[in-house]
Amino acid sequence: MKSPLLALPGAVPAEGPDEGVAAHYGDLFREQRELAAGRGWVDLSHRGVVTVTGPDRLSWLHLLLTQHVSDLRPQQATEALILSPNGHVEHALYLVDDGETVWIHVEPGSQQALIAYLESMKFWNRVEVADATAEYAVVFLPAGSTADPDGAAAIRELPYGRDLFLPRAGLEQAVAGFGPAAGVWAYEALRIEGHRPRLGFETDHRTIPHEVDWLATAVHLQKGCYRGQETVARVHNLGRPPRRLVFLHLDGTEEKLPAHGAEVRLDGQERAVGFVTSSARHHELGPIALALVKRNVPVEAVLLADGVPGSQDVIVPA
Repeated sequence: MKSPLLALPGAVPAEGPDEGVAAHYGDLFREQRELAAGRGWVDLSHRGVVTVTGPDRLSWLHLLLTQHVSDLRPQQATEALILSPNGHVEHALYLVDDGETVWIHVEPGSQQALIAYLESMKFWNRVEVADATAEYAVVFLPAGSTADPDGAAAIRELPYGRDLFLPRAGLEQAVAGFGPAAGVWAYEALRIEGHRPRLGFETDHRTIPHEVDWLATAVHLQKGCYRGQETVARVHNLGRPPRRLVFLHLDGTEEKLPAHGAEVRLDGQERAVGFVTSSARHHELGPIALALVKRNVPVEAVLLADGVPGSQDVIVPA
């Protein structure tokens, strides 16, 4: 779905999973600095939007998700996962309940698969699931923003900003008072700095929540049974996930930025110990990346990400 905000001056379209919105508006570092200072906004209207209504919506979702949502308070933002029977991550949901409707946004193009799964699990529950992507768009405001989100149908308040669910009709007018536009490249750079995993980037078909630190934000370890819960409990109790997410400070003298999927090796060794999941050029830190590596890789080791040296910050303990 192509955003109408691509018509704004300077907009350069993004490619790949973020196709449909702007990668940047002409000055990547300025856009990052503005967001870091609490100014501006990011067009995330390519993301899928799903709504769940009905009196059983929270108790029903509680049975399916990794997060405790049966007692979710109105306006309280949370995130949750849907796992395979073997505990591998299939969906990442970013949600808020407004007292009548659960508003969810998900990765671009993934909403239909999510809805199909949810519909298959309705049984006798009094719930209705709908694809609201054509009617509503997600726009991000950074923490500290003084923009007035009065026109939003729902708001997810987060430590690092706010996700607005805005009517897609009149989106250009809705963002007009939000300040300078920033592209998804700036948003991604700050996401990587914040060590926040993203489905399809920090995950592959084998990923379990422990590997990418989703236990901290998207998994409730004391709630009842859900699909994949046995794997979550077993690995948590053993404390030994097979891989771990790391943050890499890359060598700034190198011109290239390692792409998603690029091999990560120990210096002096040929065999890969992991792969780059996301990378960006940060306005203060320079080139940075997230990578998923084998658990037993020494935390003090210098890693080569597609040949670019990088030192590790530990996210998930070895």
